[in-house]
Amino acid sequence: MEKLIIEGGRPLTGDVTPAGNKNAALPALAACLLTDAEVTLHNVPRIGDVATMLQLLGELGVTVRDEGATLHLCTRDARFARPRSDLFQQVRGGMLLAGPMLSRFGRAVLPLPGGDRIGRRRVDTHLLALEALGAQVSFNHYDFAMRAESLHGADIFLDEMSVTGTENAVMAAALARGTTVIANAASEPHVQDLCRLLNVLGAQIAGIGTNTLTIHGVDRLKAGEFTLSPDYLEVGSFLGLGAVTRGEIRIHSIVREHMRMIDMVFADRLGVRMRMDGDTLIIADEQDLRIREDVGGAVPKIDDAPWPQFPPDLMSIALVVATQAKGVVLIWEKMFESRLYFVDKLIGMGAKIILCDPHRAVIVGPASLHGAELSSPDIRAGMALLIAALAAEGISTIANVGQIDRGYQEIDKKLRSLGAVIERVKA
Repeated sequence: MEKLIIEGGRPLTGDVTPAGNKNAALPALAACLLTDAEVTLHNVPRIGDVATMLQLLGELGVTVRDEGATLHLCTRDARFARPRSDLFQQVRGGMLLAGPMLSRFGRAVLPLPGGDRIGRRRVDTHLLALEALGAQVSFNHYDFAMRAESLHGADIFLDEMSVTGTENAVMAAALARGTTVIANAASEPHVQDLCRLLNVLGAQIAGIGTNTLTIHGVDRLKAGEFTLSPDYLEVGSFLGLGAVTRGEIRIHSIVREHMRMIDMVFADRLGVRMRMDGDTLIIADEQDLRIREDVGGAVPKIDDAPWPQFPPDLMSIALVVATQAKGVVLIWEKMFESRLYFVDKLIGMGAKIILCDPHRAVIVGPASLHGAELSSPDIRAGMALLIAALAAEGISTIANVGQIDRGYQEIDKKLRSLGAVIERVKA
């Protein structure tokens, strides 16, 4: 176990480039099982969740030639196996093996998935979609056992816009007999990345970027290479960091279309001063953070919803920025019932927050934050606490830093390049 020691209250300035999209990397790695030819992935983030996913694939006989941000994956000798429970419970993305394993082996036995502790996270959408494609599924409180002699196309309406549920259905449908239509599908940038990767490998997927995907099953997929898009959630995290540490931060390799609602919330609702220069987002060094009231002086809200609305994974970051902005705002986290529980740590640092219920919190700002002993409960809350610690006066420590490492590549190294005083030590 490791912890971070942070000396806060210093302006951070400099350039940073986000790693590849974490949430695109995991399904892309799982998708390599759909072909016995080599798949090359570029711009792969070297983070904890990717390392765990590679271990899971290794247990299935996948070999990897590692060139840092580029991975060459070969599944020619892939074999059926039940993934180790201790590995599987470290990463939510392990569930993405269901569709590819059914397609490749005709069966899958998967332990209960793990990942962030942010409340109940349904897998029903995955299972219903796979059943519609011809799988038989059973559950014994320890394992999901799935079997399919063959997969066939289907007309599927997902009961929720589940990102990983959509991805599992797409991967299972890619080699299924006939045509599959997935309505009410998720359309996040990482879902788009997966679909584009599969098309590079020879799949026939139409409607990419919309909520209706049409997949014409093909007989086999071929070799290919694909570059993952930059992680817009990491961009949003550094955007929040620049806003509260009051130094000019330049974030490179931006995909503008991925940032429209994120920019709207941070700039229009929270008053963050920033501008675009080509594909670089520049966070101004002088900030006058002010929450913009709704018409008539009503208290505004920031809420999350499926793409293209504000991403749930940036709610924790927006909440920290709100503690430093003048005014009152309601944060309404609709998707996970435990994600806001980390606010007690911020209250202990001096933030003015009323936690109304598991989904809603009222923030009154600005508040002077001071250093504290903290622990990272999940990836995004951990990053939010790290941003708060860098904005606070005094020394903070953050334990359980492995949670942050699951989603952010070399975060302490990147922060030191911006002028942060931060040290990683053994807990």
